[in-house]
Amino acid sequence: MNNKTIEILEYNKIKEILKGYALSDLAKEKIDKLEPYVDIHLIERYMKETTEARAVVNISSSIPIHSLKGIKNVKDKLDRGAVLSPEELDITANLLRETKRLKRFMQDKSVAAPTIASYALSTYELDNLRDEIERCISHGRVDDKATSELSKIRKKISILEERIKSKLEGLFKNDKYKSYFQDALVSQRNGRYVIPVKSEYRKNVDGNIHDKSASGSTIFIEPAEVKKAQDELNLWRVEEEREVYKVLAQLTSMLEENIREFSINVETMCYYDFLFAKGKYSKALEGREVGFNTRNYINIKKGKHPLIGRVAVPLDLSIGEGYRGIVITGPNTGGKTVALKTVGLLSMMAQSGLHVPVQEGSEFGIFLDILADIGDGQSIEQNLSTFSSHIKNIIDILKCADKYTLVIMDEVGSGTDPGEGMGIAVAVFEELYKKGASILATTHYSEMKEFAEKHEGFINGCMEFDINTLKPLYSLNLGKPGESNAFLIALRLGMDKRIIERAHLVTYKEEKNYAQYKEELKEKTFDTKEATQLHELQIEKFNKAINATKISEKQKAKPKFNIGDCVYISFMNRTGVICEAENSKGEYGVLVMKKKLKINQKRLSLYIHSDELYPEDYDFDIIFKSKEDRKKQKLMGKRHVEGLKIEYKNEMGDK
Repeated sequence: MNNKTIEILEYNKIKEILKGYALSDLAKEKIDKLEPYVDIHLIERYMKETTEARAVVNISSSIPIHSLKGIKNVKDKLDRGAVLSPEELDITANLLRETKRLKRFMQDKSVAAPTIASYALSTYELDNLRDEIERCISHGRVDDKATSELSKIRKKISILEERIKSKLEGLFKNDKYKSYFQDALVSQRNGRYVIPVKSEYRKNVDGNIHDKSASGSTIFIEPAEVKKAQDELNLWRVEEEREVYKVLAQLTSMLEENIREFSINVETMCYYDFLFAKGKYSKALEGREVGFNTRNYINIKKGKHPLIGRVAVPLDLSIGEGYRGIVITGPNTGGKTVALKTVGLLSMMAQSGLHVPVQEGSEFGIFLDILADIGDGQSIEQNLSTFSSHIKNIIDILKCADKYTLVIMDEVGSGTDPGEGMGIAVAVFEELYKKGASILATTHYSEMKEFAEKHEGFINGCMEFDINTLKPLYSLNLGKPGESNAFLIALRLGMDKRIIERAHLVTYKEEKNYAQYKEELKEKTFDTKEATQLHELQIEKFNKAINATKISEKQKAKPKFNIGDCVYISFMNRTGVICEAENSKGEYGVLVMKKKLKINQKRLSLYIHSDELYPEDYDFDIIFKSKEDRKKQKLMGKRHVEGLKIEYKNEMGDK
């Protein structure tokens, strides 16, 4: 949809809140890509999914969703053909465990959420893979028992390490060397065991120097007595690394063999995370499922702005039946702008498949675009005044508006001379109406009340105001124009009656000819390329959705089986070949064991398609008719032969 509208209506703030309910980065990425859809079938499907997710959330607050942390790295390494680390295999096993838990969890929710519960059936438990990983990997490392060879190697390493340590500790106890050591502590440097020797005695201890302290007072030496054992130890460590690598490679290979199933598990877990984020947000928002239509009809009952929350005053508004233009008047801070934003944002959320905070019976039309001009839009960088910014947005809106758009405009024509601004507002409304757009607008111009009252397809609306307390009630009243509250307030506060009457007179201007400005206005052009391209993209999506529906309907009209298809007959537990097309009862003629039977298509399933069994333009008479009957048919095709006939038997054997 239009990027400016997304910004104005703060749709991205809704997505940020929604992301807060998701656990995985993959689900958050999916939310980032969320946008209002234009295919009513998709929207209704996604709305149903949200409703079922909300039902599950209402039942249980503890849903077994895996965070998928580290899974992206696992998949990336598998794509590169790299061997997984023990930690990555641990993550894999954990995901498989959680997938199994989720599958069991959703099986119990099939009544409350039949559609989304069925998604878990597509997951794979992969018990053999998980069991093997759990057997071989323990606490982030390859377990000794992974293979018998690894167990032997590690035992050998342990014996050698103890032998080396024992020899080194023996040096510490030797009176000859006691004074040479800084501390009686065995440590490792570069994978080799060393002892700390005072630098002045380094020549007194035979061995290789591997390190020294920062101060240089201590030298770390590998004594010659343990060099041979140390070399042997390092060789065994190399063998250990090889054996560990073999285990990791084998487990990685097992996962690669099941990569399709594993990927489906990841995608399903991600989608459940996304669904339950929507369900949790619906509960927090006190949202509800709504209905949809393609006739641009909106009926909001007690709707609340989702970013204001429970303190928001409920909005009742309908548009699209009897009128498709609403002109709202009323005082500043009376809630006009909030009302506009509420309608626009709730429409975008609903078209995204999200629940919205409304009462039951609310309904939304499907719009390709929601075009909005709200706020002063001043730009110091672009040197645009409030009026210039409004005009630029209005030009974009007029370029894109059509019967598939909802146009939301706040204070049309504001920021300039009231008389000129009112004229612009009238002209813009008339043009938008001609284009077939649905219009929701606010204005301060009292003349617009008369326009809405007299113009076909428009209706007045006002934000209620308590003149006694001088406070807005934030409630929209359709069918009633707003009163001149500014004059009433001034009068109530004590302004002279004569001044109020004069102010009322000045409000209504004489008509003026604008022909002299025509050429000058043409020179003021703005780049509308981005807005029109985005709108064209929405139209393209809409057309694709229509085409997809047509293709789907055509596919439904196609026969389930073709002549020559090999089918499996469930109640006979054997296969047969389709020899006659479907009749009015839904029955196909099936050749089974040289007999032709009439079998309902519900008891048949495709076993092998005819294209795989026979060449193109194959003569199926060779299969379904005897050689004698084919000769008779050929002869009868040439001329009439007295007494020549072909007899057919039904499934009872009668002629």
